[in-house]
Amino acid sequence: MKRREQSQTEQLRQALTEREAQLQEARSRLAALEGSTSLQVGRALTAAAKRPGRGLIRLPRDLFRLWRKSGTTRQGSGRRRTTQPVRSFDAERQEARLLAGTVGVRDDRFVVAGVLSPEVRAAVEPYVRVVPLRPHNAQAVLESVDVDAVCVSASATAPGGLWAHAGDPAVADRTRALHWVVETASARGVPSVLIADAPAPPALRSLGFDLVHEGDTGVPLHLFNPVAAEPERDPAPAHLPSPGPGGAVVTRLAATLDGLRRPAPAWDDLPAVLRGSAGVVVDDPALADRALVCGARALLLGDRRSGDRAEAGALHTVPADAGALRSGAAAAELDRMRAAGALGPEELRLVLRSVFLTDATPVRLAEIFGALAFAPGAGAASLPLRGRRVALLALPADDNASLALAGDVLGQSHAPAEVLVPESAAHFAGIERLRTHGVPLRTVAGPEPQGEPGPADWARLAAAASAPWTALWREPRGDAFLADVLCAAECSGADAVGPAIAAWRPEGASADAVDDAVADQEYVFVSAIRPDLARRELVRRGLQPGVWNRHGARLLALGPMADGRWESPDRRRTTPHAQS
Repeated sequence: MKRREQSQTEQLRQALTEREAQLQEARSRLAALEGSTSLQVGRALTAAAKRPGRGLIRLPRDLFRLWRKSGTTRQGSGRRRTTQPVRSFDAERQEARLLAGTVGVRDDRFVVAGVLSPEVRAAVEPYVRVVPLRPHNAQAVLESVDVDAVCVSASATAPGGLWAHAGDPAVADRTRALHWVVETASARGVPSVLIADAPAPPALRSLGFDLVHEGDTGVPLHLFNPVAAEPERDPAPAHLPSPGPGGAVVTRLAATLDGLRRPAPAWDDLPAVLRGSAGVVVDDPALADRALVCGARALLLGDRRSGDRAEAGALHTVPADAGALRSGAAAAELDRMRAAGALGPEELRLVLRSVFLTDATPVRLAEIFGALAFAPGAGAASLPLRGRRVALLALPADDNASLALAGDVLGQSHAPAEVLVPESAAHFAGIERLRTHGVPLRTVAGPEPQGEPGPADWARLAAAASAPWTALWREPRGDAFLADVLCAAECSGADAVGPAIAAWRPEGASADAVDDAVADQEYVFVSAIRPDLARRELVRRGLQPGVWNRHGARLLALGPMADGRWESPDRRRTTPHAQS
């Protein structure tokens, strides 16, 4: 059992008992000090000095009395046992835990002791629990909690932070503390990783990390997303240079571009700036990805990137070389980006899907942790992806519907964790096909639905699911169905995702103009949807979806693609159940 799972009450009770023992020891030592000969001689001399006339006359008598008492005390002192102060390592560690604020925190997520910059910590915290290490309490914290890994980001050593210039020989104290952290983790069998997301002192890499990951922690979709973006964006492109040096050619390329806005937002204001811009000019691929998922078109200087984002026209690239300076290629690409404007709905959906599957923060964390060797009993490397597990609920009425279900499930770019169908559909051909392909399948007993499935029918299936999300399958929706709805939920933190509809009202009630205004919008919160994806706890309650918002649910509007499907012949499938 891990230390963080032990009873905190027992540990605090033991610490209190040891503190009481130390208090009794202190009281006995104070009493011994009060009766010591040295203290009494000092008091006699002080009294004689205060009153020289009478005090000097009485001083020899007082000293003679003290001498006679000291002989008696010396004889008795041989029989008295000398006590030693109570010094408990466990009690001191418990006291350090109280000061560090790590007592009582219980979490089943992947736990990392982190030396992270504020940006990196904000990006990873929804997917792992971060126990921050600071130079003054790194030893106390690391000894008081049980962690699965130690993560250090190079950006945490930037000037202005608690670990500024760590790894630089001129800052020996912070370098020594960080070296101790890495060595202690290695001795305990805890792997350590350096995330090289920014320039850092060269000695930082030589501290003995088990893994040095070149790159950042991916795109945090919960921070960078198009949710609730203003319909009207600023048409003037914004120039957002990367914090690190971009090179002389990149600087000259940017200087040749006219009509650029040059905001300087803090890291926590950057998502709002990107959501309000129709286009941006950047020199960092990671920043370009962040701009794209916010709905802004990007011009990337100094990189020839290929892939779905560049081929779809969302990302414009210009190489940083002398030829680009002479030809004016950057200015031409900027003009094309201005003319195109912000990303359209289908372009944005394609970009979000690509980032969600390959470059989002939980995917990047799973890749990093997958390259480490963990001690027995530690968390699994796939824990950051646990929030993406989805159970597909289906109520096929016949063989044709079950075969359509099987084709849809086997083609998903993000495979479901399990498929749940009623027991009456277990013999259908499509269900047998899913079993043949090894898809996790569950059958649920209950009455066969009559006509259109109702909330009670979906609730019965959701009650048997184990994944945190449930997808309600009614008809074939294309290979990207689950990826799109899960991406929208990860971006927004919504409780349910689906096409917006008019809010449910009793019969005879008048319509609401607000519902009609948002019916054709996407990535906005609405009052009612036809759910495609919802949290399992919400579906299993059996409520009418039209009243979910009245029970505190956050509903995000996301409709199907124009043709209901999206297919890319040259895109490599990531579904584990697909057959080549």
